[in-house]
Amino acid sequence: FGEQVSMETRAKDRANVIAYSKRLSRLTGVPITVTNTNPNFHILFLYRDEQKTVGPTLLRQVPGLNPIVIDEIANSPRNTFCVAYAFSNKQNSNAYTSAIILVKAEHSDLMRLSCIHEEMAQAMGLANDSPNARPSIFNDDEEFALLTRHDELLLKMLYDRRLKLGMTPLTARPLLPSIANDVLGGRS
Repeated sequence: FGEQVSMETRAKDRANVIAYSKRLSRLTGVPITVTNTNPNFHILFLYRDEQKTVGPTLLRQVPGLNPIVIDEIANSPRNTFCVAYAFSNKQNSNAYTSAIILVKAEHSDLMRLSCIHEEMAQAMGLANDSPNARPSIFNDDEEFALLTRHDELLLKMLYDRRLKLGMTPLTARPLLPSIANDVLGGRS
């Protein structure tokens, strides 16, 4: 949290991140906990003027962070409410190993909560928005503020054990009908 973020807002946002982390963990099977010790997922709640000076802090928290990402965070335009940057390691470019999320602290409680939902889920692997994703927070029409049941099903499918990192669409596509059927509990 930036220095200017009130203790009340910090408590609210932290509680939302913790609750949502538990939900994402249940949906994906990935153990997710909120910690200040060696995190691989950083969520920044900053006011606009705090963004400009966050570079040295980011470099301490994420050694080797690309200067382009630091610049994008520092100079994020006003009309960008929040953004996620997910990173993979050199050994496996198909696997996200860390993420940085910027949430603009000046926004309303609902907008910050919406940012938590969308950006954390995108950093879990649902990275692309689509106008065809409905009902979903993963389209840019901003009709849905919070993770929908549809989004939950997409996350469950993405983390299904039958899908492996690095699979091509050609290899994964034949598995999707049975994964979808299982996720839906046999309903089609």
